[in-house]
Amino acid sequence: MIIPRLAPAQLNPTTGTRQLVLLAAVQVCAMSVWFSASAVVPALRAEWGLSREHSILLTVTVQAGFAAGAVVSAALNLADRVPPHRLIAGSALLAAVATAALPWCPHAAAPLRFLTGFALAGVYPVGMKVVVSWFPHRRGFALGVLLGALTLGSALPSLLNPLPWRAVLVSSALLATLGAGIAAAFVRPGPDRTPSPPWQPRYLLTMAADRRQRLVCLGYFGHMWELYALWAWLPAYLTATGGPGGLTPFVVIGLCGAAGCLLGGALSDRRGRAVVAMAALLVSGGCALLSYPASGAGLLLPVLLVWGVAVIADSGQFSAALAETADPRYLGTALTAMTALGFLLSAATIQLLPLVADAVGWRAAVPVLAAGPLLGAVAMHRLRRR
Repeated sequence: MIIPRLAPAQLNPTTGTRQLVLLAAVQVCAMSVWFSASAVVPALRAEWGLSREHSILLTVTVQAGFAAGAVVSAALNLADRVPPHRLIAGSALLAAVATAALPWCPHAAAPLRFLTGFALAGVYPVGMKVVVSWFPHRRGFALGVLLGALTLGSALPSLLNPLPWRAVLVSSALLATLGAGIAAAFVRPGPDRTPSPPWQPRYLLTMAADRRQRLVCLGYFGHMWELYALWAWLPAYLTATGGPGGLTPFVVIGLCGAAGCLLGGALSDRRGRAVVAMAALLVSGGCALLSYPASGAGLLLPVLLVWGVAVIADSGQFSAALAETADPRYLGTALTAMTALGFLLSAATIQLLPLVADAVGWRAAVPVLAAGPLLGAVAMHRLRRR
């Protein structure tokens, strides 16, 4: 079947750059609600009397909600059948409402966090599809910019943390609302897109049967094994090990993460997706293993700075690689499905890591995160050989 697309010469680079900036702004604003509750957990525990298990639940339910929302979106092919700017705007607005309601609904905290994650499944994967439609030839760098915006947005609550906890949540909700407005008013899909396809729930089976797509997904799952567990528990880890405090989580997650996304994207356009992803996974896994001796020798900060760059540098490469192997008609569905399973896995590791820390201590628990990236590197090596 011939899929109608515009020739590359018809793409307007100026318009594409403007759309990338707008999409990055949407990601920064919308993703600020992701860790908004996690950033104020100490205050919530003091005021609401939350147990440690309930505190963990506030983070895990966002991951589970995102996975559930992505599964629903993938099964219904929403990312390929609904105008992307409308889907992004509506989803960001729903996440904002759920976050704004949290301070006044303590008994519904977990369902509201689940709803926040569910809504964000319509923001991040759909944003990736829009970026790909504007940048058919520089997808690595463009997706790196988008991922860098996601890391900054995810780290924003740490920067807002000096505010009263209710103000942190309301500020995040207002930012997500701003993101929804930007998406609705200005974001549009690019010329390198395909017409809306018919509903095809069986595409997920087709995706799983294709070896190249399967290897990309396996690499992504190894990446997700460590990413959100590190981000979610970095403050607790630093506190327990006597590591550097202050703005360290924001620097490691936000600034180093954004730098890693841009670096990984730029390199992958020159060296290839699989090569860059494999290198980032190996460095990231190595940092997880080195964290144990480094924390005892007073060298944890440099390890964390390198880890903050490497842990996210590969993320955009999995999306770019999948965009180059999936059926372009169902690219949004493929990206959403891969993301759904990855975030479901991350919910498990977020729960697992503090349990391991209770048993052996945080210093010995964090190296467990190395298992995912090292296995993911094997998948990327096999993809490279193909």
